[in-house]
Amino acid sequence: MNLRVLRYFLAVVEEESITGAADILMISQPTLSRQLKELEDELGKQLFIRGSRTITLTPEGELLRDRAQEIIELTNRTSAEISTMSDQIAGDIYIGAGETHAMRILGQVANDLREQYPRIRCNLFSGNAVSVSEQLDNGLLDFAIVSMPADTSKYDYVEIPATDIWGLLMRKDHPLASHEAITSSDLDRLPVFISSQPKVSNELSGWRGVDAERLNIVGTYNLLYNAAMMVSEGFGNALCFDRIVDTSADSNLCFRPLTPRLSVRHALIWKSSRPLSRPAVVFLDTLRTKLATMGGTFSL
Repeated sequence: MNLRVLRYFLAVVEEESITGAADILMISQPTLSRQLKELEDELGKQLFIRGSRTITLTPEGELLRDRAQEIIELTNRTSAEISTMSDQIAGDIYIGAGETHAMRILGQVANDLREQYPRIRCNLFSGNAVSVSEQLDNGLLDFAIVSMPADTSKYDYVEIPATDIWGLLMRKDHPLASHEAITSSDLDRLPVFISSQPKVSNELSGWRGVDAERLNIVGTYNLLYNAAMMVSEGFGNALCFDRIVDTSADSNLCFRPLTPRLSVRHALIWKSSRPLSRPAVVFLDTLRTKLATMGGTFSL
């Protein structure tokens, strides 16, 4: 198995056709078919189900697609990092995070960094804790923001002095909008969206003994924005962080914090066993300088 064949494989997946992929790759269809057959023979598994018009992937083919995408992305990134190694620091930084107010601090750091190193780019990956951690472990991210406490045994980390507040997102015409804060009894049988992450359910369960069985869960979300649009149209409410979606005067949504207060702090983590690229190093140095003026906590 080599990179060229993996790129051929991904082209066929994208086009859902060997003929279409051969045209894109500018090779003959018999040549491409032979390469794919040799790949299946090498792996000892059928990767495609060949139909009359399109092809579909077997479970083994789906796994190879996911791994091939990661391999190609990591290869491209490594090539770019090596080609930009010079006296002038340039290149890409890859950061993964869920929706959190802590990203504002990273935005300030990135702005400061760009003034000194204009050829550094920040690439953002949005996802839940599971997907972000997986991308980081697979070498596709330099950094990830995670909520604390978290298992940091594999990582170095810097705590970010930004706190997210849990509360209820609802329409401004909802009866609870007149409340200053939301109690556990207010949530009893209330139709709500909750985060799909198990860790979040545990956090809410630990808040004043909220019984998940008494929540009227109408849906889950991995990122809040689409759930907020559902709430805006009157379908349920959302248990979420503050300051993620628009609740200004122009919005029909409002946010009320939980009481007693339930808050979450965050940390920027990176793999302790993997050296950082030069752009990532200067990003981290700039973050440390920023946090030194904000009371940040460091752990190495």
